[in-house]
Amino acid sequence: MSLSPGTSDVFLGVAQHDVNALEGLFQARLDNLEASGLDPKTYSLANIAALIAADAAPASYVFQVGFALDAGVTPEEILGLLVALNPTVGNVRIVAAAAEIAFALGIEIDADKD
Repeated sequence: MSLSPGTSDVFLGVAQHDVNALEGLFQARLDNLEASGLDPKTYSLANIAALIAADAAPASYVFQVGFALDAGVTPEEILGLLVALNPTVGNVRIVAAAAEIAFALGIEIDADKD
């Protein structure tokens, strides 16, 4: 498979934390937020809910939780989201997501706790 030079440049830029490449991704997020018609808090909670439902990769939570906090979402609201989603997505996904969200919030989970 052959990638166009523009595509490979974007992948490399994001992987190397290039400011211009990352700004492009953030601009796409802002454009999508605006197009959704949702307020930033609702948009952020919807994105976290989608990650949970999709059983997303752990790294995805760090970014989405960070965006949510920046939008004014509180950790309590994120916890409420987990409670609200539990009947729909089930305990397994909620427990897995809770660990990733806790990490993204900077909460240390001590596996050795008795």
